[in-house]
Amino acid sequence: MDDIVKAALAKWPNVPHCYGWLGLDARGQWFMRDDRIQAAGPFAPTPGETSAANKGSLLRHDKLIEFIHRNYGADEAGQWFFQNGPQRVYVELEFTPYIWRLQPDGTVRAHTGQPAGAVQRCLLDEAGRLYLQTGLGLGLVHTSDMALAADAVDAGTWHPDAVVTAELPTRFGFVRSPQGRLASARAVGEG
Repeated sequence: MDDIVKAALAKWPNVPHCYGWLGLDARGQWFMRDDRIQAAGPFAPTPGETSAANKGSLLRHDKLIEFIHRNYGADEAGQWFFQNGPQRVYVELEFTPYIWRLQPDGTVRAHTGQPAGAVQRCLLDEAGRLYLQTGLGLGLVHTSDMALAADAVDAGTWHPDAVVTAELPTRFGFVRSPQGRLASARAVGEG
């Protein structure tokens, strides 16, 4: 986390959290979601649903993206967020908290640029998407890197196990939609 962010947190510790305004897609791209986009529906449909995604505006500002990457993390409930100064901006995930980029030398890096560490497990879902569990966490292999992934499988380096996409959040301890989780909690509290 950036020092300026730590200082802002110390100075303003009680800034309300922000939900629904930032999303991470299956290609490791960040999207801003204003009120209109949020009202149109979720960032990504729940696996198995056929509703349309409402991603929002693709972020293209390199310095902002680098700032998000440096200040990206998870809370104790498995909700991923970007710490924007004193405000925690929870992230809507299309699939997983990390999107893996495979390197020609066989190493794996997160969409944030962090080294993933050793691959502990390889998973293949019902739609043919490949996931890796690493020391850093669970992530989806970027579609552009599937040829390198196939080489690792063919070489016997990785042995994919079957997995159901909808089971990933519970099994690996992350929340795909903090905004949806908050809405569900509020609905239960009202009922």
